[in-house]
Amino acid sequence: MSQTFNQAGGGGMGKRKAISKKTRFEVFKRDGFTCAYCGGQPPKVVLHCDHIVPVAEDGTNDIDNLVTACDACNLGKGARSLAALPKTVAEKADILREKEDQIAGFNALIAERQNRIEDTAWDIANALNDAWGLERDCFNKRWLASIIQFADKLALNDLLEAVVIATARKPYSETQCFKYFCGICWNKIRGERADG
Repeated sequence: MSQTFNQAGGGGMGKRKAISKKTRFEVFKRDGFTCAYCGGQPPKVVLHCDHIVPVAEDGTNDIDNLVTACDACNLGKGARSLAALPKTVAEKADILREKEDQIAGFNALIAERQNRIEDTAWDIANALNDAWGLERDCFNKRWLASIIQFADKLALNDLLEAVVIATARKPYSETQCFKYFCGICWNKIRGERADG
């Protein structure tokens, strides 16, 4: 079977239209840069966009018909793996560029998430400092580390609600207030009532 047959999805009935780099990136970002079949992530795997409804069955390049798949899972689905065909230097360079783009995109997503968590943690630390009448942007490092854990698991509004409840219930002691705040956060993470 020819390479054209394999690239057309195996049936030859549907004609493959190239998926744009922007669309591929949006699919990868939506799927968390993770193969939907095996859970592989860059840099250990090279990601592809896989058609849910194959091109051979008139599947489109619409983002809702695409899912993130690693090289092995995507190519392994066909009757014959393209990995068995010799790759030209240009094809290898394209794969390397794609891999680098995916790693950069994945790293940017991780950095964006970390920045959000740290910003949320400082918003909460400053809200507690304001309630205690203390200087902003100065907070106990151990307590800040706890808030970062909560910011990873809870939304900002949940954390702010915990601040309001804790500072209202334990206004006489920063330590007791912070412990109460932590208890509220753990209850929220476990799905229990925040005011109980």
